[in-house]
Amino acid sequence: MPTYTYECPAGHRFEEFHSMTDDRARRCPKCKRKARRVPSGGAGLLFKGSGFYITDYRSKSYQERAKKESGAKDKPKKDGGSPSASGGTKPSGSGE
Repeated sequence: MPTYTYECPAGHRFEEFHSMTDDRARRCPKCKRKARRVPSGGAGLLFKGSGFYITDYRSKSYQERAKKESGAKDKPKKDGGSPSASGGTKPSGSGE
């Protein structure tokens, strides 16, 4: 069930949680005057993960590139450590 915002003529705003088919008149809890429903902007949706068209039915080249990029991030370095753990990379041939 959705939450609706109402406003009375005195300017008091309040919310009520009720069924979409419940069309009885609403009264302001402060002044008891008849209130009208205020249109809302709605909720923003963000589809992430599998199960959505945009992630499941991309082109083969996109899927391969995404796999390659995620695989490169997950693989450890050949020297066994990360650059931050060894203090960064040192230039070769410095003679130290």
